[in-house]
Amino acid sequence: MQDNIHNLTRSDDVVIVGGGLAGLFCALKLAPRPVTLISAAPLGQGASSAWAQGGIAAAVAEGDTPEAHAADTIAVGGGLVDEAVALGIAREAAPRVHDLLAYGVPFDRDLEGKLAVGREAAHSARRIVHVRGDGAGAAIIAALSDAVRRTPSIRLIEGLVAEALLTEDGAVTGLQLREAGNFAAQTILLAARTVVLATGGIGHLYATTTNPHEASGSGLAIAARAGAVIADPEFVQFHPTAIMAGRDPAPLATEALRGEGATLINGHGERFMTARHPLAELAPRDIVARGVFAEIAGGRGAFLDARRALGARFAERFPTVHASCIAAGIDPATQAIPIAPAAHYHMGGIAVDDRGRSSIDGLWAGGEVSSTGAHGANRLASNSLLEAVVYAARIADDVAGRTIPSPARLSDVVMPRGGAPDTAAVKRLRTMMSAHVGVIRDGDGLAEAVRSFATLEREATSIAVCNMATAALLVAASAWDRRESRGAHFRSDHPADVPALARRTMTTLSATREVAHSLTERPLPRTAQPIIA
Repeated sequence: MQDNIHNLTRSDDVVIVGGGLAGLFCALKLAPRPVTLISAAPLGQGASSAWAQGGIAAAVAEGDTPEAHAADTIAVGGGLVDEAVALGIAREAAPRVHDLLAYGVPFDRDLEGKLAVGREAAHSARRIVHVRGDGAGAAIIAALSDAVRRTPSIRLIEGLVAEALLTEDGAVTGLQLREAGNFAAQTILLAARTVVLATGGIGHLYATTTNPHEASGSGLAIAARAGAVIADPEFVQFHPTAIMAGRDPAPLATEALRGEGATLINGHGERFMTARHPLAELAPRDIVARGVFAEIAGGRGAFLDARRALGARFAERFPTVHASCIAAGIDPATQAIPIAPAAHYHMGGIAVDDRGRSSIDGLWAGGEVSSTGAHGANRLASNSLLEAVVYAARIADDVAGRTIPSPARLSDVVMPRGGAPDTAAVKRLRTMMSAHVGVIRDGDGLAEAVRSFATLEREATSIAVCNMATAALLVAASAWDRRESRGAHFRSDHPADVPALARRTMTTLSATREVAHSLTERPLPRTAQPIIA
């Protein structure tokens, strides 16, 4: 049921922040327990899940196994995947897919009525379940949104943004909220003892991204500011085939196209991935992204060529991508599609255990805002939607077994800064993230980014910009601190992996600020040694 935002002051319900896949699925799994679901945008909008073109990875085909799925996940994760987590998620994939079917998601089926499966990069088998080729995300969110609106135990609040997480003695006490887009509006304080953050990722911190505007790292920032442990923030996955059509966000050309035989070529018509990896276009995403980046940096340009593989069948097989291309004046049946890498998915996030619990009592996190250890340094294709539904169900199970103490009344506004975002500051932040914390990184650029974001976090007059700066600072400082290349994190000044650094990052905002302070006071790399006279 829809509720009025002005009636929102306290809740004995479970409060879920985020209207994407993790938030919706968790709310439904908690029924009939009372839930207040807060979404910044109307349901079905503003969630990266709705834009997912690939699908959900699940070992549901004959001859495939969860163990093989987990092995593929571990193989691409750069040595940082929690193997028990990967296996657990793979084993829960089939039940969660059947849950989605029960909620009305129309997954594609073959002529025998079985779930149809496709193949994507670095999977050893065809195990991706799709909806109409490239429409899985939109179809899943539409079905779950309808189910949420029909569920009487779910109180739906649309049009509110979470600006701050309120805590006392290491436990959640509530949230500070504001009407989305209304920066002059009075803040709303919601007292709550059980909060699930499912606010999505950080892609919109970058100048080129496939993510919606809402994916600006707000959930990561408010949890970090409240003292939550943050895991692996330096690992950002760049999708290699964003369509360069002058749009923000950039439309995505799904990896499934390459699974169906589309190739990557440069402006001379030459395939360039065959020389970079045995799997060529189906190599892990970090390798493909760097290959595309290198062609563009070399002035040769990069293109996705589906003319031979699909041709006239393109529109029927991949209608979403086809529509994006046509809107940009490109006919993918007869023309190669101009592409570039774009910020796509954050492997890092709020550190959670196998039940989705954060380091703050009463705070759970699911979906892209969390970091479970499933993805390591590089996410396997189509594992993100799977992780979201698996952990949403686990969070619901964990929360359902708890007795929630009655929330106390809140009085003080935590962060009164409510001015409109400085558009010039936001543009500088996004440009710097792409330039210095992007596909290729180096120590000097990262140090400059860290100093810039630390200054912006201190001086921002808008809480929205402050949260963006906090999230950007977490990513940049951890990237500066990891002096090696691993998975999606590539440092041109440290191009090899260092076996001794094959461990996950666990950090806090206070530790991140210490890094920024050290770079401000002593802007030399930590590896530099003082000269002793």
